[in-house]
Amino acid sequence: MHSALNVVAVLCTLLALAGAAYFAMCIAAAKRFRRECSRPGLGEMRFTPPVSILKSLKGLDPHMYNALRSHCSLDYPEYEVLFGVSDANDPALALVEKLRDEFPQAKLRVVHCPQALGLNGKVSNLVQMLPQARYEHIIINDSDILVPRDYLERVLVPFTQPGVGMVTALYRGLAGRTLGSKLEALGLSTDFSGGVLVARVMEGGIRFALGATIATTKTVLREIGGLEPLADYLGDDYELGTRASAARYQVRLADIVVETALPDYGFREFWAHQLRWARNVRDRRGAQYLGLIVSFGLIWGVLAVVSAPRAWWTWLAVAVTAALRLTSAVVVGRRVLADPQVLRDLWLLPLRDLVALAIWLVSYFGDEVEWRGMRFRLRHGKLERI
Repeated sequence: MHSALNVVAVLCTLLALAGAAYFAMCIAAAKRFRRECSRPGLGEMRFTPPVSILKSLKGLDPHMYNALRSHCSLDYPEYEVLFGVSDANDPALALVEKLRDEFPQAKLRVVHCPQALGLNGKVSNLVQMLPQARYEHIIINDSDILVPRDYLERVLVPFTQPGVGMVTALYRGLAGRTLGSKLEALGLSTDFSGGVLVARVMEGGIRFALGATIATTKTVLREIGGLEPLADYLGDDYELGTRASAARYQVRLADIVVETALPDYGFREFWAHQLRWARNVRDRRGAQYLGLIVSFGLIWGVLAVVSAPRAWWTWLAVAVTAALRLTSAVVVGRRVLADPQVLRDLWLLPLRDLVALAIWLVSYFGDEVEWRGMRFRLRHGKLERI
């Protein structure tokens, strides 16, 4: 028994130290991103082509009016906002009418999207909205995304560089009152964004896109096959970025962070949402997803100490890993994402990592996901109705 526990302690210690190395990579990647964003030159250029913003609506999200409202007062010379709905009685339309009253000068249009072109309703709407967009430059973002006034200019300036075909952006979560909501916000700011920054360094750039912001052009969309082939994909944002990269376009990460309001998840809703995301990543990026085992370094360090509490090296491993984990969380969450909640909720980090490890393990036992109250099977990124 003692020998078996020592073997477990050694394995957990090695995983903890690998996690420490990963957290050090997150810190380095975050600092590199901040240095690049602060360099003079690109950020001082102005590029202000007319833009069409496409937003697919379905039902109401937390703080949705404030999110939509932030798109109506942007500091930008020429843009329009298109709202796509499949149901003429969708409650989100009342918010659009309220926006029209508050911003009579804004170019706001509703596009009714009666066709169901696939299992992904958002993409189905976007396909029907795109022909209605007046301008060549397109921005697609989710209905719950809140943006600053200089959003468009900062997202579009990378297009001044040759070869850039798509721009995406990091985002932070505005947590609700429940534990599930706080854990998800903490994960976005300390795990998810750190992983994106590390992938950016290791892969020589971004090779995917994030639904919080996808900026591109109609020309690029035509060259990568359009939106129609994505109508049955769960991760349409990931697919768009991957296909743009495969077409030899550069996908850039904008020097701006947007915000999404998270629901007051009960634990079941939180678990279903996290598991859906996890299984989609596992399905599309299997090797990288397996590598996430090192991102639970803090938990491995604790398990090493539990397995061999009298061994000095287990305590050293957990101390080093914990220090780097906390530093990474603060550097990514505060210095890159400017998330004011990170320091307040930092004490939840061990629980967040434990739950994340459980989700990672469970994700390997099945391919079913729950989305908008329905269950699907996930195969090669596509949804299959159960």
